[in-house]
Amino acid sequence: MISKGAQYLVLATFFYALMNVCVKFVFHLPVMEVVLARCIVCLVASYTHLKLIHQPIWGNNKKALVLRGVFGMISLTAFFYTLQKIPMASAVAIQYLSPIFTIILATFIVKEKTSPVQYLFFLISFIGVFFIKGFDLRFSVFDLCMGITSAFFSGLAYNMIRKTSTTEHPMVVVFYFPLVALPVALIGTCFDFIMPTTTDWIFLIMSGIFSQLGQTFMTIALQKEKASGIVNLQYAGMIFSLALGYFIFRETYPVLSLAGMLLIVSGIILNFIFSKSRLKLKPR
Repeated sequence: MISKGAQYLVLATFFYALMNVCVKFVFHLPVMEVVLARCIVCLVASYTHLKLIHQPIWGNNKKALVLRGVFGMISLTAFFYTLQKIPMASAVAIQYLSPIFTIILATFIVKEKTSPVQYLFFLISFIGVFFIKGFDLRFSVFDLCMGITSAFFSGLAYNMIRKTSTTEHPMVVVFYFPLVALPVALIGTCFDFIMPTTTDWIFLIMSGIFSQLGQTFMTIALQKEKASGIVNLQYAGMIFSLALGYFIFRETYPVLSLAGMLLIVSGIILNFIFSKSRLKLKPR
């Protein structure tokens, strides 16, 4: 029997995959315009949620919350750029480097120790990235750098979330992302705007809805069950991306690019297994 937490996490992953599809359908629109639409939908949804549960919206650790918003904004913008420019599963695979950056950065931000063995697993994942780029000529080195930038700032954002774990309601953390990102996206859109068609509006709104659903179900999943027990299920996103990319956009991949995706996921999973086993060996 699949636990409730696992079910919610798979749902979250599926909604994120649908968000990716919507973003890819509006590849002709400026990235900041897509980010703006996503922020508007998420801001309204998060604010409404907080008001319904009578939760104060401004939080306690405002510095960490604002930084989470800034880092999340940079990460999302870079990720949406890669989604528009390269095959969907490749963009998602590169984004999966974010757990690696989260762990490395945690050494400096939250003072967590990283074992030398873990760096070997990180290396496996990075080799996978170069497999994807080296054997898929549909995107440039710049596109690759944007994907890695997205993963890096995602790692920073996750560390800010961890800093707020004991002081903030999860929905307040969710709320701060569009709160900080929206004015930046609005300014960016003023310099580069294309009027969306009716179809574009539908995809823009749906990308925000699917994103909010993904964040909500992810939060519920992590509240219902320990992350260590269900976190690997997020890699179902790779399967969703490969399937949706193939059936909707007719995206195919060289065998060695698929091998690169497998290396990325393998490195992350090996690190997860090692970290979990090390926790078990710690004295109680």
